Amino acid sequence: MNNSFTQHNIAQTVGENLRAARTAMGLTQEQLAKELHKYQPDYSEYESGKIQLDYDKIVFLCKRLHITPNELFGFDE
Repeated sequence: MNNSFTQHNIAQTVGENLRAARTAMGLTQEQLAKELHKYQPDYSEYESGKIQLDYDKIVFLCKRLHITPNELFGFDE
């Protein structure tokens, strides 16, 4: 089994892909944070990989940013 997908690597990849999708949509962290009922510094920690997303947030963000979960997790690369 390939152990290259550590929890830290996945969180970092998700954060990078989340940031790319958000900026491609022309949205700010503050805008998405508000939609998630979070503060901007909390949302920033999703993009930095410090906090992992729960299922509800993954589904919401994928729909909102028009990306698939595979794209979010970097499985399409």
